[in-house]
Formats: sequence, C-alpha cells, structure tokens
Amino acid sequence: MKLLSILLFGFALACSNSNSSEHFKTETVAADYEYREVEKKVVEEASSISLLASPEAQEQKIIKTARLAFETKNVATTHKVVLDLANQYKGLVQNDNSGKSYNRIFRTMIVRIPTENFQSFIEGVSEGVSYFDQKEISRKDVSEEFVDLEARLKAKRELEKRYLELLKQAKNVKEILEIERELSNIREEIEAKQGRLQFLQNRVSMSTISLDFYTLTSETGVTQSYGQKMINSLKGGWDGISVFFLGVLYLWPLFLLALITVVVLWKILKRNKKKPS
Repeated sequence: MKLLSILLFGFALACSNSNSSEHFKTETVAADYEYREVEKKVVEEASSISLLASPEAQEQKIIKTARLAFETKNVATTHKVVLDLANQYKGLVQNDNSGKSYNRIFRTMIVRIPTENFQSFIEGVSEGVSYFDQKEISRKDVSEEFVDLEARLKAKRELEKRYLELLKQAKNVKEILEIERELSNIREEIEAKQGRLQFLQNRVSMSTISLDFYTLTSETGVTQSYGQKMINSLKGGWDGISVFFLGVLYLWPLFLLALITVVVLWKILKRNKKKPS
C-alpha cells in the first residue's frame, strides 16, 4: 500500500513538472512572439518618423571628414596655426607626427573638431594656401542607421523586461538557467547596439580632419672640399676594385673547370704530336 502511494505521488509530481515545463515553454514562445511584434511595430514607427523628419533634423546625424595636403613655407609656423585653431574651435589633436626626408620636412596631424566648427576650421587652415595637393571633404548621412538602431534597442529592452518577468515565475533551476542564458544573449545585443550608437554619436558630434603639410628644402648633403672629393673618389675606386675581385672569387668553380679543360686538351695535343706520321 505504501509502495502504491509513493508511485502515485511520483506520478503526480512528474505530471506537475511536465505541466510546469510546458507552461514555461509556452511563456518563452509567447515572449519571443511579443518581441518580434514589438520590434516590427517600433521599427515601422521609427521609419515613418525618419521619413517625415525635416532635413534640418537629419543634418545632425551626418559624419563629416576632411583630408588636406599642401605645401607651406614654414612647417613650424603652420603647426602653431593648426594648434591655435584647434584650441579656438574647442577641438583636440588626436595624432601629431613630424619627420624629414631627402628634401622635405613634413608634419602629419589628425584633429577632431566639433561639427558646428568644421567649416570654420577648414577655412582657417586653408588661409594662405595657394593650392592643395589633396583636398577631400566628405559627408556621410547616418540618420537612417541611427534611427533604426534606436528602434531595435527599444525593442530589445522590452524583450529584456519580459524575460525578467518570466524569471520571477520560474519554478525550478532548469527554467532559471534557461531564462538567464536568454537574458545574457539579449544584454549582449543591447550592449552592442549601445556601443554602435555611441560610436555614431561621437563621429557625428566631432568631425575628423587629417592634415599633411610640408616644406621643400634645397639640402643635398654637407658641402665638401675638392680635396675631400678626390679622396672619396679614390676610396670609391678602391671599393669598386674590391667588389670586382670578390665577384671573381664567386666564379672559382668556373675557372677550375676551364683550367682542367685546358690541361686535358694540352695533353691530347701533346700525345698526337708524339705519334709517328
């Protein structure tokens, strides 16, 4: 009788767990369905808002970049002008490199400027430049991507709330672990979309300007006296002869083969001469 009672209790418990599991699966499917509906609705609304938005509102979501390359009379003076302009227009110097080649002194810079001061900064740098080796100014409209990301982020947050509600209703460890796994995936997607939004916002609010300016020099090396030039010529001639003999040494197998050939031919000719006619 006790055994029968235990079996009946186990059967009832199994049925209860089965019903709980089925209920959890139903709730999960419902949550996913609700998310898809919410995402679809929010994205459609966002698209409508984007289409109805004025050009002025969309202008705030444009990434501006520029690249300027030009010759200057004095690199140090131009560098100071750029630094003063960056300070005046509340920008920052992201990269600053200088160098010298055979007949050129140059400097490359990357400056970040608030977008509202972008054109003023370009005009300030261009002042006094007679011509540009390169002048590229680009504008990339990211308004649509910005709105779409915000809409999908809103839908993901709604889904996160729904799963948090399911977590409170979880009946066992298995359900808790499954919900937490889904929440972890959702939060990763939320963080990724937030990161992309922050990146776009940073590029929209701060324009990037690459500068490459240089000055040509007439330097061709230190001036040498006539005597020094003669010494250098003699030294160069000796170096040339040394290189020649070193090259000859690399051909020693060929010379050895030629010597052996000459000796063999000489012996053959000598033997032919000794034979009676």
